[in-house]
Amino acid sequence: MDLREHRSTAQRHPWEVARFQFLAEVLRRHDVVSHAQNVLDAGSGDAWFARSLRPLLGDASHFDCWDTEYTAESIAGFRQSLPPEIRLTAERPTGAHDLILLLDVLEHVENDRAFLTSLVQESLRPGGWLLFTVPAWQPLFSRHDTWLHHFRRYAPAQARTVLQEAGLNVVQSGGLFHSLLLPRLATVVAERVKPPRDAHKPTIAWAHGSLVTQAVQTALNLDNAVSHVAARTGLPLPGLSFWALCQRPA
Repeated sequence: MDLREHRSTAQRHPWEVARFQFLAEVLRRHDVVSHAQNVLDAGSGDAWFARSLRPLLGDASHFDCWDTEYTAESIAGFRQSLPPEIRLTAERPTGAHDLILLLDVLEHVENDRAFLTSLVQESLRPGGWLLFTVPAWQPLFSRHDTWLHHFRRYAPAQARTVLQEAGLNVVQSGGLFHSLLLPRLATVVAERVKPPRDAHKPTIAWAHGSLVTQAVQTALNLDNAVSHVAARTGLPLPGLSFWALCQRPA
C-alpha cells in the first residue's frame, strides 16, 4: 500500500489481497520461495505484503523494508504489528538480496531506468529474482495517478524493455486485473468530459460488509485465474496492471 493511501484499518482492500495471492502463487510456481531468504521490499509502504509473504519463505527469511517516505513515527507505529525479522528503514539497505519486491514503485521514480539499473546492480545478487508490478497503459492516466505522484503508466512492451535494459531476464510476465480495465476507462473518460471540481484524495481503505467483500474477492480470484492461464500460454491479455518475474543472470 502506498503510504499516501494508508489508513489505520485492519481490513485490507480485496485488490491488495488478490494481488498478493496472485504474486505469491507466481513465486511458488517458480520455486523462488524455497531459495529467497534475504528479501528487499523496495517502496514497502506499511509492509503488509512483506508480513504476508514471510510465512511462505520460512523462519530463516528476513526482510529489509525500504521506503523513503518512512518517518521515525511511522516506523514505530508499523513495527508494533511486525515480527523482528522484518526491518523498516528510510535509508537504502546495503548488500545483495535473493529477492527484490518492486511493487507499484517504478511509476513514482522520475528517472526509472537509472533507478532500476542501480537497484539491480547494487542490491540483487547474481541469480537473484525481482518481482515487479506497475500500473498499465498511459491512456488510463487519471487524477488518482496524479494524486499518488505517478510520473507515468507503462505499456507491457515498454515495461519489459526497462527491465531488460536494467540487466534482467524476464522469466514470465503479463497483465493483471483485466476486469478492472473498463471501469478505469470509464472513470478517465468521465474526468475528461467533466473534470471534477473537488480535491481528489483517494484511498484504498475498505469498509464494506462481509458479503460485499466476499463477492468482490471471488470476482478478483477469477480474474487471477485468467491471468495465470494467460501467462502460461503467452496470451497478451491486457490488464489494469502489468507484472513480471525477472532474474538477474548468474
